[in-house]
Amino acid sequence: MRRGKASRYGRYAGGPDPLAPPIDMTEALEEIAEDVMAGYSPERAMREYLRRGSRDMTGLDELSRRVQQRRRNLLQRHSLDGTLDQVRELLDEAVLEERKQLARDITMDDLDRDFREMQLMNLPEAPAAAVTELSDYDWQSSTAREKYEQIKDLLGREMLDQRFQGMKQALEGATEEDRAAISQMLNDLNDLLDKHARGEDTQQDFDEFMAKHGHHFPENPQNIDELIDTLAQRAAAAQRMLASMTPEQRAELMELSMQAFGSPELMEQLNRLDTNLQSLRPGEDWTGSEQFEGDQGLGLGDGTGVLQDLAELDALSEQLSQSYAGSTLSDVDIDKLSRQLGDDAAVSARTLAELEKALKESDMLRRSSDGDLRLSPQAIRRLGKTLLQDTGYLSDRQGQRDTRNAGAAGELTGSSRAWHFGDTEPWNVTRTITNAITRITSEGGDPRTGLQLEVGDVEIQETEARTQAAVVLLVDTSFSMAAEGRWVPMKRTALALHQLISTRFRGDELELINFGRYASQVQLDELTAMAPAYEQGTNLHHALMLATRFFRRHPTMRPVLLVVTDGEPTAHLTSHGEAHFWYPPRPETLELTVTELDRIQRLNAAITFFRLGDDPGLKRFLEAMASRVDGKVVAPNAQDLGAAVVNEFLHVRNPRLPDW
Repeated sequence: MRRGKASRYGRYAGGPDPLAPPIDMTEALEEIAEDVMAGYSPERAMREYLRRGSRDMTGLDELSRRVQQRRRNLLQRHSLDGTLDQVRELLDEAVLEERKQLARDITMDDLDRDFREMQLMNLPEAPAAAVTELSDYDWQSSTAREKYEQIKDLLGREMLDQRFQGMKQALEGATEEDRAAISQMLNDLNDLLDKHARGEDTQQDFDEFMAKHGHHFPENPQNIDELIDTLAQRAAAAQRMLASMTPEQRAELMELSMQAFGSPELMEQLNRLDTNLQSLRPGEDWTGSEQFEGDQGLGLGDGTGVLQDLAELDALSEQLSQSYAGSTLSDVDIDKLSRQLGDDAAVSARTLAELEKALKESDMLRRSSDGDLRLSPQAIRRLGKTLLQDTGYLSDRQGQRDTRNAGAAGELTGSSRAWHFGDTEPWNVTRTITNAITRITSEGGDPRTGLQLEVGDVEIQETEARTQAAVVLLVDTSFSMAAEGRWVPMKRTALALHQLISTRFRGDELELINFGRYASQVQLDELTAMAPAYEQGTNLHHALMLATRFFRRHPTMRPVLLVVTDGEPTAHLTSHGEAHFWYPPRPETLELTVTELDRIQRLNAAITFFRLGDDPGLKRFLEAMASRVDGKVVAPNAQDLGAAVVNEFLHVRNPRLPDW
């Protein structure tokens, strides 16, 4: 029998979910493009989007806020006198039990009882001094002696827990053999670190140490460097904890530490360990401190853990800030974030990192020769499609805005598009067959065995009842457009019109011309990324000259001129090619502008002015201009500008459509 391949299944261990759907970049690209049109660079726009997030995605700012809130909570909740409080409590219990025993023992010599009572009554107020003074006391109560021994045991376990997380619990109720084993581990560890500092250690030395003492290191380091990193981070946190205490607290603990396990040997070994670690990892923060303000006392081990948490939170805050050179969201330590803020925060950070990677690796953003990210043509097309839909133009031929039909003459444009219900145009057989072959091949079939057409394969010939058009969109880019909130609507309009012409009127030609103090022909990606500039002057004269030149390059097409502006002409081009600005407009500027408009009118152009704002001077000027050239003036608000321009263009292409 044929044996099947065995498979093993286990619990999902984390990381990117292999069953998760691919990252949807649609919303991200739309918001990034919106910021780009507002004047941000694509790089900054992407960073801002990742920072603020979206309705369904937590952003970096929110994660940073949670990190800072947790940091504040730790400092406001805790204090660092937990160990001292425990020592005081055990000391008070020991003294109380001893006094009870002295009062009960009727066989004790009265002089001896009085002397002991006097010793207990005159103990120093400072716990460290009291513990030291009682180190030679002959306890009469076994309970009191046990409480006192617990103090030394507690101090030893706390001192170890500062350097080795979990040691306090592991050594609870430890025997002398257990303590001897810890002492041997410390000696072996310091010997290994000394050998490493001299460059004489080998991997075998590390492996032998871990084989003997590895149960004390739950982090499971794989080499000496990982071991040192783990120990140094904890030891540095212990030093920061001491530095965060008051001088009185610090002095008390240093004196008490000599009583750990009833011998100063432990502190000598730990001091040697700290010295080794500090020399091997001088880059750790060994001198920092924090200001704790709460009333929940922390022991030495727990306090060191909180200081480690604070260090992790500080590192996360820097990673989430993305403010250092070369930063990416892959820098964020997901494990630390999960440990500090929970799994939801880790999922959010992982999603942001995947989105950042997807954006950079997709064709939506491209890095130019100067290293900056820019919107790619694909991103501009996708954005244009969305903006075109926002204007109310329906690309699926619903309604009457689509002027592409069989028409009276039924002239082919040379373009084709997907068939929609109700279309009567002739099929583009070549494109239809090609689509079927491509589909069958992608599905793993063999088109040589025969073709079976599906509705989605069909493309039809585009026809129109009129000639092709040469379209010029003049957009005012003077500073007032940005100052009055018309900058982004102007760019959205250009994108929507470009998308309409490039997808549904492919035989038309579109020229984009921006005009401020000067005018220039501009590519769509340049206009999209153009930042507002403080520039005085509205040089419509220069813009009309460029439009005239474009129309004359396409003599067989019908000229269509669309002008978007929010101010009267205040500049014109001199015979020397320089811009002459003056406000209020001079008669010379107006005369040259009108003269250039007359030249365009003689080319039989359809001319429409889109007036933004309520300036009465502009209103009078544009109405006079439109009347002179048999054009029209449309006065939409800024948010409706795109719909107005698209509708007017469609009306020019098909006069049967209703006016805007």
